[in-house]
Formats: sequence, structure tokens, C-alpha cells
Amino acid sequence: MRNLTVYLSLILCLFLNKMTAQETFEEKAKIIAAKIEQITKDEKTALKLEIESVNAQLQSGKITNAEADAKKVEYAEMRAKNIERRVDAVQEELKELVQQKVDGKIKEQDTARRYSFSFPGMKVKDRHRASLGEKRTTSQFVFAAGFNNLVTNEQVAHSDFRYFGSHFYEWGLTYNSRILKNNNLLHAKYGLSVMYNNLRPTDNRYFVASGDQTTLATASINLEDSRLRNVYLVVPMHLEFDFSKNKTVNDKTVFQSHDGFRIGLGGYAGARIKSKQILEYENTDGNDVRERTKGDFNASDFIYGVSSYIGYKETSLYIKYDLNPLFEDNVVKQNNISLGIRFDLN
Repeated sequence: MRNLTVYLSLILCLFLNKMTAQETFEEKAKIIAAKIEQITKDEKTALKLEIESVNAQLQSGKITNAEADAKKVEYAEMRAKNIERRVDAVQEELKELVQQKVDGKIKEQDTARRYSFSFPGMKVKDRHRASLGEKRTTSQFVFAAGFNNLVTNEQVAHSDFRYFGSHFYEWGLTYNSRILKNNNLLHAKYGLSVMYNNLRPTDNRYFVASGDQTTLATASINLEDSRLRNVYLVVPMHLEFDFSKNKTVNDKTVFQSHDGFRIGLGGYAGARIKSKQILEYENTDGNDVRERTKGDFNASDFIYGVSSYIGYKETSLYIKYDLNPLFEDNVVKQNNISLGIRFDLN
């Protein structure tokens, strides 16, 4: 599962665009997406060269098959860690960007502007040619961010986790297919996404796995940060109701999506890629310590849930809820719930 991270990260972002001096939220988001794309490209290229070197050593008889496999796993794991470390820094930019959006510090998209995008492997809407209509199936880069928590005894009130400190992130690629040939209302949305669910305990606590139970314990030192991160690869599927208005060009009706009010109803299913607890504190020598512990923490290996979004054009309010408990065998069942903003960027 470890070396899958490199491959999975390659699906994240395929956007790159020239930016004007004054940028909208969507433009800033695409800059972040471009950074993630470059990170994955750099690490993929480096890994490819390392694998080729190992194969050359194997063919020359310098190493055995077992040694070659071990080296490949080692290199893949190293590149996966590099991707994770570098993407972590970009996540902080994303967090700040969303906060600026909430605070109203970023202007809305200027619909009078004309953009033309062209990316390998994606059918992307060109606003300059919108009057020509669009194909029945289009694709979008999707990312979402917001608040994350656990539902305990059917409620989120009095949670053991910080409401504004626990976040989720999601990005991926989705396809949008108009179901009816001559009606624009119903669309099938399906794709592949990576979800990051973070939980920050309250009251200076951290997660402890004991046997098949995972509980919270109070730290003996002052924790500057304590969070558990679970990462999932999921397949989201939604039935989307798109109320975008049709246009008539040369007596022909052309369909446009993501140009009006939209509602999506559906769900997702997938697998947990990894889990990690991060603790930050100051040790007795006055040095800042960042401690990372990898393990499953008894989290469920598979995930499935329901999700919905409602919004206008590219921006939506997004909610998702896991139907399976986060910790598979805990006595008290707790299910993950997330609420945030979703962007379907053509």
C-alpha cells in the first residue's frame, strides 16, 4: 500500500493557467493545484530514474531479484514521503485561502473574463467558446475543504474534537455526463478522489491504540498541536440536478453545465491508504519537536458514506457522512462527518 501513494497522487491536479495581477478565488485555487501537480511530476520523474537504475543493476547481476524489489519499495516509500511532506506545505496555503474566502477578502469570479484552458487528458470548458455548447461528458478538477468531526451517540455536540481546528481536504478528478440527450437537468457525476480527514482532540489529549480499542489520553506535557490524519482513496458518485439555462444558437439548442444552480445527491466508497498521528510540543531543552506516528490506530480499512452539495456555478456547500464507524471495533461507534466548500473547476 505504501508505494501506491506515488501513483495515487498523480491523479490529483492537472491544471495550469496564466494569472492576472488581481486574482479571483478560482485563480488562486488553480495556482495551488499547479503546485501540487509539479510536486507529483518531480517525484514521479525521480522515482522513474531510480527504478531504471535498480533494473540496470539487476540485469548486470550486481543485485538479486529480492534486493531489487526491496530497493524499489524503499525508493517508492521515500518518494511518497516527499510528496506528503511537500503537499503538507501546500495544504497550509489552501487552508489560508479558504479562510480568506470566508472572510470576504477575495473577489468573486469575473464572469466577463474569457479563459481558454487546454490540458492533456481533460475535456475542459472554454468560456470564450461557450456559445458553441459543450460535449455530453465533460471533466472537472474537484477540491473541497472545511471542518471535520465525529458523530458520537447520534450527535456532534460536546465533541472531544475541536470544531474549528479539525479539517478535511479532498481533491480529485470527476466526470460529468448528461443523462438525457435532449434535457440538461440530470447529470451523472463520477470520478476518483483523495480525502484527508483530520481530527484534533481537545484538552491536551492524543490518540492511543490499545488492543482493538482506540481512546484518548491526556498528555503529560503541553501539546502545541495534536491531530490524527486518515487518508482515503474513494470513488464518489452523484446524481446532479443542473438548472443551468440552455442557449439557442442558430436555431439550435446548446447545453451548458455549471452555469447555474446545482444540487448533487450521492455517496462514495473506497479504502484507507494510511493513518498518522502528529504531535508538536516543546521538550525540556526548549527545542520544538514534531513527532509523527504511523499505524492503523484500529481505523476501518474501508470507507463508504453519503454526500451532497448545493451551490451556484462552480462553488457549492458540501457535506459528507461516513456510514461506517471510524474505529472498527470501538465500544462506542463514532462516524466521521464533514462540512465545507466544494469547487468543481472546469
